[in-house]
Amino acid sequence: MFGGVNAPANSPHLRKSGSRPVVYDLDEHEVENGIEEGLLHPVEADDSKGGTPVSAAAMMPSPILLWRFKVLLFFIWGFICCKVGWDSVMRMSADKRDLFLYEAFLYFNPLLLAALMVWLWGINLWFFAQGGVNYAKIFDLDQSHLTHREIWKCATWMTIIVPTSMTAYIYLYSHGEVSYAASQPVLLYAAAVMVLIFPFDIFYFSSRYFFLRTLWRIVFPLQAISFTDFFLADILTSMAKVFSDLERSVCRMVHRQVATIAWLEADSVCGSHSVAIPLVLVLPYLFRLNQCLRQYKDTGEKTTLLNGVVNSSYSFYWDVNQDWDLSGFTRIFKFNKPHLFSHMLHGRRWVYFWVIGSNLVLRCTWTYKLSAHLRHNYLTVFFIAALEIFRRFQWIFFRVENEWNKMNSKSHSHLLVNEISNDEEKLLHSINYSV
Repeated sequence: MFGGVNAPANSPHLRKSGSRPVVYDLDEHEVENGIEEGLLHPVEADDSKGGTPVSAAAMMPSPILLWRFKVLLFFIWGFICCKVGWDSVMRMSADKRDLFLYEAFLYFNPLLLAALMVWLWGINLWFFAQGGVNYAKIFDLDQSHLTHREIWKCATWMTIIVPTSMTAYIYLYSHGEVSYAASQPVLLYAAAVMVLIFPFDIFYFSSRYFFLRTLWRIVFPLQAISFTDFFLADILTSMAKVFSDLERSVCRMVHRQVATIAWLEADSVCGSHSVAIPLVLVLPYLFRLNQCLRQYKDTGEKTTLLNGVVNSSYSFYWDVNQDWDLSGFTRIFKFNKPHLFSHMLHGRRWVYFWVIGSNLVLRCTWTYKLSAHLRHNYLTVFFIAALEIFRRFQWIFFRVENEWNKMNSKSHSHLLVNEISNDEEKLLHSINYSV
């Protein structure tokens, strides 16, 4: 889920996407030469045949037209999936319909929420690129990581594949092909794991390796905690419900309960009373607690201990005061020194009021669990989980901005120290010369 920095302007830059080199930012002279060389032979061939020379570029559709065509295909595909899914659900009896949809959402909503997170992460990276934030430096990335366009490409494929598999699952089950229906989530999950751990240099190998290595550092915080470790661990805490549903889905696949009603039985090993469910829910917070303990060991800051044992109230304070550095809400009322994104979105008062207020409200969305009616409604649960991902999405903007400002201030301080040292050396040299 980590992206990359754009190539320098007006210079050719090679970057790896898998093992495929891609050329960026060719200057005007290079482009003209490339077009002339590429079109030289076709034009001569047309002249020899007595025909009118036609540019190959003119024969290609414009990028805007091609993009519109892709969007049209996407909406057509979405309409087909909705139509097939709706007709398939309507074939079922009313008493069986809700139970089946609950199970279908259980298998596919984790990956749908993951796709949403990837889409929003692409928006984050695009925003940082527009604001001039060198997020590759912040996350300590190499030059072969993903840009926001590649992130959106991954999100697009996830958005296509997951609902297609879900539609096939509903269609096959409603038409009596239970065994084929049961294979759909199994194949989907197996494919997702294979793409993630594939050991060869395709499918953005370096980015996948970086992601898996960071996960390993989060699970086993045996080293000093980096910003990337903290950052990803915070995101994982917002996806606790995703991990819980993943555990239940995988459990049913292992025990061959997919497309069955065995999970309704009270003594089912994968039922709602399974002890594994609360364990999986608490894992992201346990990882975060371990990081806080490790940071306390390294720095001695007692606030890190408070961050690891208190949930909503102190977490809200931590977001505002520590992660965003909005202590005393000074940025809301004092804009004498515009910040990084003032020309786009940050620096406007209503933005900060909205972010702080919505963050406080969304921090308390866990209270829906106090209502038995709401916590057993799969649509409500899905909506609440999506809201938490959205809260984390807007949190990312201010968290990364704060880190970037810290890095810039450190660099500025280091530059001032070097300038002072150079001035002192020049002064001493001039004194010695005079003497």
